[in-house]
Amino acid sequence: MTPPPPDIATAVAAPPAAGGAVAPPPANAPQAVASPRPPAGQGSGALAEPYDPSRDPELVDPRLYVNRELSLLQFQWRVFDEARDPSNPLLERVKFLAIVASNLDEFFMIRVAGLHQQIEAGVTDLSADGLSPSEQLAAVRRESLRLSRALTACLHEELVPQLDAAGIHLLDYPKLNEHQLAAARQYFDELVFPVLTPLAFDPGRPFPHISNLSLNLAVLVRDGEVERFARVKVPDTLPRLVPLGRSARTPPEVEPVHQTSYVWLEQLIAAHVDRLFPGLEVIAVHPFHVTRDAEMALQEMEAADLLASVEHGVRERRFGSVVRLTVTPSIPDAVREILVENLELDPRDVQVVESPLALSSLLSLAGLERSDLRYPTFVPARPTLSADAEEDEDLFSVIRRRDVLLHHPFDSFMPVVEFLRAAARDPNVLAIKQTLYRVGRNSPVVEALLEASQNRKQVAVLVELKARFDEESNIGWAKALEAEGVHVIYGLLGLKTHSKIALVVRREGERLARYVHLSTGNYNAVTATAYTDLGFLTSDPAIGEDATQLFNYLTGYARPAHLKKLLVAPIDLRERVLALIEREVEHQRAGRHGHLILKINALVDRPMTRALVRAAQAGVRVDLLVRGICCLRPDIPGATDGIRVTSVVGRFLEHSRIFWFRNAGREEVYLGSADLMTRNLVRRVEVLFPVTDPALVRHLREDVLGTYLRDNVRARRMLPDGSYVRLAPGPDEPRVDSQAELLARRVAPHGA
Repeated sequence: MTPPPPDIATAVAAPPAAGGAVAPPPANAPQAVASPRPPAGQGSGALAEPYDPSRDPELVDPRLYVNRELSLLQFQWRVFDEARDPSNPLLERVKFLAIVASNLDEFFMIRVAGLHQQIEAGVTDLSADGLSPSEQLAAVRRESLRLSRALTACLHEELVPQLDAAGIHLLDYPKLNEHQLAAARQYFDELVFPVLTPLAFDPGRPFPHISNLSLNLAVLVRDGEVERFARVKVPDTLPRLVPLGRSARTPPEVEPVHQTSYVWLEQLIAAHVDRLFPGLEVIAVHPFHVTRDAEMALQEMEAADLLASVEHGVRERRFGSVVRLTVTPSIPDAVREILVENLELDPRDVQVVESPLALSSLLSLAGLERSDLRYPTFVPARPTLSADAEEDEDLFSVIRRRDVLLHHPFDSFMPVVEFLRAAARDPNVLAIKQTLYRVGRNSPVVEALLEASQNRKQVAVLVELKARFDEESNIGWAKALEAEGVHVIYGLLGLKTHSKIALVVRREGERLARYVHLSTGNYNAVTATAYTDLGFLTSDPAIGEDATQLFNYLTGYARPAHLKKLLVAPIDLRERVLALIEREVEHQRAGRHGHLILKINALVDRPMTRALVRAAQAGVRVDLLVRGICCLRPDIPGATDGIRVTSVVGRFLEHSRIFWFRNAGREEVYLGSADLMTRNLVRRVEVLFPVTDPALVRHLREDVLGTYLRDNVRARRMLPDGSYVRLAPGPDEPRVDSQAELLARRVAPHGA
């Protein structure tokens, strides 16, 4: 491999000096900007006394680590910061707020539900930062409530007034004018009233089932001298924001075409709820929102049919135990007690938040056709794989001559689709094997596989049915592929197949050649426009042989005996990455300046975190680009000196994983699907793959990693106490927005 220059880049820090001291930052280094919120409580914070490595040889001191659940909530705060950032377009800010609300729903459905399960099972194991499950749950309750209330405050105090000024009016029902009231009544009569179902609760009628993530109205009615309780579900088949047409409050300078007024559906129903209870007096109406345990518990070893088992699990999800009840401050104690008792809920799991509840529905508003309030559109670079091919040279010849690296969304996803379509149509292609984790709807990737089967290719596809919240979609695709004669595998018992790999076997003269596509992201043409991922096309024979062994492992019983280039979990990925980290330690001890850069989504696995601490204590420079959860505290004197943790949050979801090792100037770089989480390394099939072409290695080091490490606009730096501060350019430093810079480099030359 091409050795890096003495100074890799301004962003890729210079090697540590002898003895492990880290070079000081340049005078114009990015400046930390205080967060607009207080940091989340995360354990003990800064060390009360100096850390003594000699007293902690196993690196188990809880002061070195951050709680996993609280770190995940910290990430939600960073996403929420984008909703509060006035430099972002207004509807994009609304989208960020809705994403955080949706992420909080999932957090309760999975992570909080898991804490409840641990407590009920009597688990007493402590987390890496020394908290019991009960202590973690208490901390999570406090922090999630604080975040939920901050979302609502941001909506009312910042976003709604700015939306109003832009001609998008989110109105409360009592404030509607005469014209809007007439439109609302007509909408209710024609579209809402026919689908409403009031459900009474009395000795003759049991408490109704409240489905997961449903928004509901608790209705108190008086029947003579008796007060009764009823529940009305707000239909999720109708838009949460009811359109009302142009508002009389429209500023004259705003074009009428940009005027849109809405009222909240639950307020519309509440205003007309008496229609559901004729002859009774409606006393009060109070909204509430329910979140249930959605973790699917599959007894895979006992399941005769995994497909049927997953289908059953998806249906059962709506009956999981309730882990959160969200209500508004006006709800009476009596109504609250009815809900708590009948939902069998711990009163501490009730969150009181100002209306509107369930803010994830604001995603629909973020989709409005208002280009003036959205990020500028762009056409991704579309590197045709045969761009440098000779006349009539086929796509496979191009890949055989050189490896191809794609950086989505800056590069189009279409070359991947073209690769699969070419394989489906090429008469010399004999077989296609592929893993599918999340493919989305109307998938051109699946269409190519179906076409290949119709063209009598041998097609084998592993469809991971256990991809959380995509189970139903994947079940549908599995059945569609099977109907066309594709060999469909549902996954390995006890493991999720999270790797992204496609293998094409082609007859070329007297030999068979193998072409492989590997990626950090899913075979999903939609998310490829919103997530940053790296795709790789190669004809490397060693990678092709490894891919064959991997698919034999996935489809049969053959565990790979020896893999030449691929690192595969749960077989050897953890051990080999740990060995690469240890190699940097050896280089550092020999005076060869150990340095590693890891760009990942999450750092949780204890053996990995401890290996990084050991490396830092040996003087290795450790740069961690961690989008989300990071359980390792950086820059603790005597413990994690030399570790820098940066999180980039911006327009695109950072999803690519890059593992770069300086290796004394003979640098090595791996890409892949795995994060450094125990679930990825032990309970999933993951793949890391090497990139060896010197030009591609240099591009990844300088143009990709270097740009992210120079970011002083979208980057947040983790502090020793586990909190984050947002960076800003120094007095003489240029402004670097990594995603914007990568987009400009790839898209600008091509035009739109």
